[in-house]
Amino acid sequence: MFVLDDLLFRPFVGIIDALHTIALDELYDVDALEDELKENQLLYELGERSEAEYRRRKEELEAELEIARDVHERLSSGRVEVKR
Repeated sequence: MFVLDDLLFRPFVGIIDALHTIALDELYDVDALEDELKENQLLYELGERSEAEYRRRKEELEAELEIARDVHERLSSGRVEVKR
């Protein structure tokens, strides 16, 4: 039975694990969030965004960036895995 499990399910778990990693990488894109922070700053400096809106968006992006960095740290250390 264990041999059958290894032959039938192990390849699927590997594929699902790879897809899971790719999805998390796309969902929590650190570079994109850093770019949004820069864009937010630029729009404020150009006067196209009010200070209140700038600060609100900056706080949102910094919180998202913190989460994204945590997810990437977990991915690189192997602490995120697909459960069977």
